[in-house]
Amino acid sequence: MTRKIWREESSVTIDQYAGLGFWKAASPDIQNQVSLILRDLVQKHGTALVDSFYSAFLVHDEGRSFLDHAVVQTRLSRSMETWLTDLVHLDLHGDLSAFLTQQEKVGSIHGRMKVPAQLVHQGASLLKSHMSQLLHEQMVEGSNQASYAVPAIIILDELIDFALCMMNQAHVIDAQERAQMDEAYRHFSLGQDINLERETQRAALMEWSQEALFNLFTTHIRELPQKITASAFGLWMRHRAAVLFQDSGALRAIERVMDEIDTQILPQIIASDDRSLLLIALKEKVEEVGFLLANLFNAAAMLESGRDPLTRALSRRFLPSVLNREIMLAKSHETPLCVAMIDIDHFKHVNDAFGHGVGDTVLSHVADVLLNAVRANDFVFRYGGEEFLVVFPATELADATAAMERLRTRVEKLPIAIREGAPVRVSLSAGVASFEGHPDYEYLIRNADAMLYQAKNSGRNKVVAQG
Repeated sequence: MTRKIWREESSVTIDQYAGLGFWKAASPDIQNQVSLILRDLVQKHGTALVDSFYSAFLVHDEGRSFLDHAVVQTRLSRSMETWLTDLVHLDLHGDLSAFLTQQEKVGSIHGRMKVPAQLVHQGASLLKSHMSQLLHEQMVEGSNQASYAVPAIIILDELIDFALCMMNQAHVIDAQERAQMDEAYRHFSLGQDINLERETQRAALMEWSQEALFNLFTTHIRELPQKITASAFGLWMRHRAAVLFQDSGALRAIERVMDEIDTQILPQIIASDDRSLLLIALKEKVEEVGFLLANLFNAAAMLESGRDPLTRALSRRFLPSVLNREIMLAKSHETPLCVAMIDIDHFKHVNDAFGHGVGDTVLSHVADVLLNAVRANDFVFRYGGEEFLVVFPATELADATAAMERLRTRVEKLPIAIREGAPVRVSLSAGVASFEGHPDYEYLIRNADAMLYQAKNSGRNKVVAQG
């Protein structure tokens, strides 16, 4: 939802803003002529001007990442040209509410996608320079519009700065809220059953260690065992521990030791004829990881809770923090990422037929099935009402779809006991989508929601995956 950060009134006029001082002081003739000149300029050179804006992104590694995805590039170019057209056709004498709302929306999208504000400003600077150059070239000496060249350049500069100012307000607020939510999510993560988590991950580390040592003691095997970074413990380290213990020296130390195990010790063991000393070294490294892991948990504090009180699933307010981070990991590590949207079929009928108390029991039951079935590095959210969302990090689409099919089958087969009357049975519809490179997490959610819509419209009680 777009926040109305700039007004309370139902309509807004330019007189309420300090900007556009030159335009306000200009005569009606200058205002009208400049408006016609700028509209003609955008109509003739719109595509080239858009290219000027995005050239600022292309010279930065960080900026190029936002234009990697074909959908983003196509949509952004089209949206940018529309934005330019709307800007030069803006009626500055009328109500600016719709225009300002649109600038806020753009700023919020930039904030959600974590587009660096400095890149937007660099692009705007290049855009103004290009447009000023074109204005200068077409208003040659002797032209009947030559006298409007300087006013046109000044007013153009004011218009773009005015729009950017509105965008920046939304961008800053969005960034502040995101930072607060990231910190709240970290606090929430620390507030879970930290003792159970510690024992679970210590067991996962020992399980990998025992399996690796058993395989390596088998002298005829010349293949590397599963890397520790690819194990259940390694996935937990990447996707969960990095949130729980961010900026921790012990966490970085564990990552270094794990990398040493995968890239040095394991290959040396496989290549060596005398493995005894290297196996001892491996054992010592695993013990070092265990020691550092214990230090991490010992330093953890029990902080605020952030689960939905009825279902114990994660609160939806943490979804931006989780998905933004998982998208970043998927891009940087070139690993898959999937999201599943889940809906309890005919849930309204359950409430109408049995009452909201039974409805709550059904919600709690379905959530228990989801929470007990997913992996330690997966995330289960209550998305709203009878909808849940599951994030599957480092998971291919086929595997995420198979996991959802197992969950759907389990929910369908398990009766739900209620206090009075026969047990209730429900079914699930689900849509699964995979991350394809688009940096906005809402795009991934919309794809999963579209698949859920297909599942519900084609009979319900089924899983539909992105084709």
